[in-house]
Amino acid sequence: MKTTVELNDALFEQAREVTRQRGITFRALLEESLRKHLRDTPQKAFRLRKHSFGGKGTLPALDWKSVREEIYKGRGE
Repeated sequence: MKTTVELNDALFEQAREVTRQRGITFRALLEESLRKHLRDTPQKAFRLRKHSFGGKGTLPALDWKSVREEIYKGRGE
């Protein structure tokens, strides 16, 4: 994937010097740095918040006949 990144000039010059010393491309340095950062950064576990609307919890399971009746309720059918 191609993307554009804006860097501070001094940081970019430091990165270019590292790439020259190590004989790698800027892309390789950037990918290596991102992988290391993502690996070393603890990931917070995702938790789904419990929600209830109107304090009634979830509705009981409906079959298709009940769904149709709910849809057409009050239409005189």
